[in-house]
Amino acid sequence: MIEMLRIKNLALIDDLELEFGPGLNVLTGETGAGKSFIISAVNFLTGEKMHTDLVRTGCEKAVVEALFVLDGQDLILRRELTADTGRSRIYVGDALASRETLAALRPRLLLHVSQHGQGRLLQPAFQAALLDGFLPDPALLAEKNRLAKELADIAAAIRALDAKAAGLEEKRQFLEFQHAEIAKVNPTPGEEDELIGRRAALNESRKAAESLDRSLECLERQPKVLDTLADLHRELLHAGAIFPDFLADAEAVASFRHQLKDLSVRLRRKPAQATGDDGEGIEKRLFELATLRRKLKKTLAEIVDLGRDIKENLDFLDDCGLRRKQLAREEAAGVAALAESLARLGAARRIAAASLSAALEAILRGLGFSEDVRVIFEFVATTAYTPVACDLTPLVEEKARILWRPNPGQPPQPLDKIASGGELSRFLLALMSLSAEPGGPTLIFDEIDAGIGGLTLASVGSYVKKLSETAQILLISHWPQLASLADRHFQVVKTVEDGQTSTRCLRLAGDAIAAELARMAGGGEAGTEMARRLLVAGD
Repeated sequence: MIEMLRIKNLALIDDLELEFGPGLNVLTGETGAGKSFIISAVNFLTGEKMHTDLVRTGCEKAVVEALFVLDGQDLILRRELTADTGRSRIYVGDALASRETLAALRPRLLLHVSQHGQGRLLQPAFQAALLDGFLPDPALLAEKNRLAKELADIAAAIRALDAKAAGLEEKRQFLEFQHAEIAKVNPTPGEEDELIGRRAALNESRKAAESLDRSLECLERQPKVLDTLADLHRELLHAGAIFPDFLADAEAVASFRHQLKDLSVRLRRKPAQATGDDGEGIEKRLFELATLRRKLKKTLAEIVDLGRDIKENLDFLDDCGLRRKQLAREEAAGVAALAESLARLGAARRIAAASLSAALEAILRGLGFSEDVRVIFEFVATTAYTPVACDLTPLVEEKARILWRPNPGQPPQPLDKIASGGELSRFLLALMSLSAEPGGPTLIFDEIDAGIGGLTLASVGSYVKKLSETAQILLISHWPQLASLADRHFQVVKTVEDGQTSTRCLRLAGDAIAAELARMAGGGEAGTEMARRLLVAGD
């Protein structure tokens, strides 16, 4: 049940607060006063989209909030719509929430029936879903949907397998050629960079070896450095006998000569190749890799990835036959399971159809239809699943559509063939009443009384009033006969203040109710008299 509704900055509504009560809450007012904005606000609050054009001119955002009673507990919902971005924020209690959360809550909060609902009622898919809502065991439908989803996934996998196999089979010869070329060279990730690094190291090693050779040549060319230093040492010793200052120089020359002798020995023992690498082998491998790159017009990294992908694709082609047989077996098992589920569901639908038909006929008689009114659910065979891989016949599902006979002497026909707007309104009312239960969702009837009048209107009013004893109802109506039945009567009016048009909603009492009923009845003395009679009849 919705206890309080507040709307700010929505369309013509500046700041509006309504307190609804149990039973029948009626909203009336002139056409264009803004009654539809109130219902739009409730729908927006419970998950429907709203265009930013409905944010009141000059305002940053529209806000709708309400206090519901759900399962004996207070539930506060709040939703904001920002004019600039069109983004909305949803709060359940004090916490941010998603539209999915509202979508899950909505069936427990509201059931909305409008004139637009007549169009949905004429749709075969809606009629089929309508019957499924009254199945004795809803788990049957859930099981069928689960099995159908699993089969759809298997079928999608088979089609994807076939499509991929067909595409690869056309390219098999080219793939095998590329695979052979790559396998012949068999490159590895990062191999070319590693070889280039080793080649550079080898070149540096060769340059160092050449420097060592030239160093040895410097020591051994004529005149030899070591012999020259020996002569120098000897002459300095002789000179030192007379000039002692040169003896230290003689020792330095002798020490340097010994160092050069050690260096000469080490130069003769140098390694033939500093890195131990095979330069010719490196160049040959780099040439092979370069040739492969030119041939395939890809980098080495791309070639390595290509080789892996080609192998996977060729392996896929080799294995896809086995995979398809496996999927065919899974499909066959799924078809058998779905066939059993459809049989159980079909039987349950026929039981539900008999029960729902009887219930609807009883309510429709109370809404002014003939005692001979009949509601019939006709079952139409539709293809539920066509096997893709396994050799089985397509599965058939029987879906219901509504036929009816409002008057005796007529054959049953679809609703869209013979139902008038007023008849569809009463049919919708009958359907919604079957969903009403104490503590259940609030029923919103948005001008479903359009197209009816006279005794039929009285029957509808009586039924709506009786229904309000079980469920809270919000009713928008232009008929004083229905408005006079309200437990709470709200008048929606449009006012202009300081050049600004605003929608107001007033809860009426006493003489204000009588005045509004008189207006709805056409005004004047006749309207006043009709309002008086309606109020007396209501009392």
